[in-house]
Amino acid sequence: MVARISTVAFEGIDAKIVEVECALSPGLPGFAIVGLPDKAVSEARERVRAALASMSVALPPRKITINMSPADMPKEGSHFDLPIALALLAEAGLVSREELAGTMAIGELSLDGSLIPVLGALPAALAAAEHELDLICPKACGAEAAWIDATKVLAADSLAGVLQHFTGQSPIVPATAGQVTTETTSKDLAEVKGQERAKRALEIAAAGRHHLLMVGPPGSGKSMLAARLPGILPPLSAREALETSMIHSVSGLLDAGGISQTRPFRAPHHTASMAAIVGGGRGAKPGEISLAHNGILFMDEFPEFNRQTLETLRQPLETGDVTVARANAHLRYPSRFLLVAAANPCKCGYLTDAGRACNRAPNCGADYMSKISGPLLDRFDLRLEVPPVSFQDLDLPATGEPSSAIAARVADARARQTERYAHQPEVTTNCDIEGDLLAQVATPDQEGREILNKAADRFGLTARGYHRVLRVARTIADLDGADHLGRSHVAEALGYRLAGQAA
Repeated sequence: MVARISTVAFEGIDAKIVEVECALSPGLPGFAIVGLPDKAVSEARERVRAALASMSVALPPRKITINMSPADMPKEGSHFDLPIALALLAEAGLVSREELAGTMAIGELSLDGSLIPVLGALPAALAAAEHELDLICPKACGAEAAWIDATKVLAADSLAGVLQHFTGQSPIVPATAGQVTTETTSKDLAEVKGQERAKRALEIAAAGRHHLLMVGPPGSGKSMLAARLPGILPPLSAREALETSMIHSVSGLLDAGGISQTRPFRAPHHTASMAAIVGGGRGAKPGEISLAHNGILFMDEFPEFNRQTLETLRQPLETGDVTVARANAHLRYPSRFLLVAAANPCKCGYLTDAGRACNRAPNCGADYMSKISGPLLDRFDLRLEVPPVSFQDLDLPATGEPSSAIAARVADARARQTERYAHQPEVTTNCDIEGDLLAQVATPDQEGREILNKAADRFGLTARGYHRVLRVARTIADLDGADHLGRSHVAEALGYRLAGQAA
């Protein structure tokens, strides 16, 4: 009879069930692992051998065959060590086969038998719950995995501790979930002097998850404004926190098993590669756009990013997910983020200052901004110029609203959207509405329609641009507590849209 235990192989953030089988057969002593293992899985032979030796358990003097089914699915990672060791112990008669049959295990073994934490404990626990299995994992992963309360999570320090649990000598107490944290930022919009129009744009962007492009000279405060955007966003809902944590789990970014309700803020450098931004590399891991899921992706020096990398943002901005297609992987990651981009108006940065601009002005500005393609630029709902703040304004005391007051208005606007789209699971904010739903909730009154049609004819708005103006107007109306779109809502939305064309 063959000993069997379940584990998982990761395909993106999805955990696919893998059955680890162990068979002892007559012949020369040997230890073979089959089932399309990668180098890390193949090396499990030596880690398992040393871990058993540290427990004074010798390998049976027979031919050992470990099979991982399905055999045509690639197996990557060190988390297969523990299930391989347990299957071997069961086949040797030291662990009950019946108990292993209802168990899933993940964990890397050190040479002394202790268990090392591995990536992906949260999606592994979700897979265990779906198949009604208990999960055994390293102790450091227990608080993370225990967030899935539909399964029993047994977190152990070592392979010896797992063996003692199965033999009844020292049962393992089920793990408890880590802490829910909400990080508070000390960066407040009240500290920003001037830039009232930019603050209003941040409020609208936060309320409806509208993508924002800021263009201004160096030192005008673009990065400072973006860094304060997390302070006015509402905390993650329970569903959003779980979605985001699944991505961070397979990326190894969860701290001490805790789940944060603070929305992610990712700010990659402009030298980042396409794989770093979109996802890919070894194992086709999530990129920055997925790590920013349900949060903010801030891209400073936007035109300095590789042109091809920027173009890959177009599809995720529309669909809310990204498919990483490689020769050995085809994975989908959720990527619903708020894009905030900042750019200088030209290469030197002083296009609007005649005394400091280079001798190529204004052509240098057109050449520099042309690095952002028209289709990508069309996806920004809000575009504004951020002028420099005068020295006189810098000497004045700060008089702006604190982030807490703006956050309260944003939360109220989000609550209105949540109630409005309660029966539309694919729609979370005004940024997501389209088709018949857009016509239903974002049809302006007669005056608003007239001003929008005139602007569309005069400035040549695309169909996408036309609809995005309506979405922004809907958010402005939500901030005002209005049920219907009026002229003022449409006019303000157009002001942010057409500013980008002037830029």
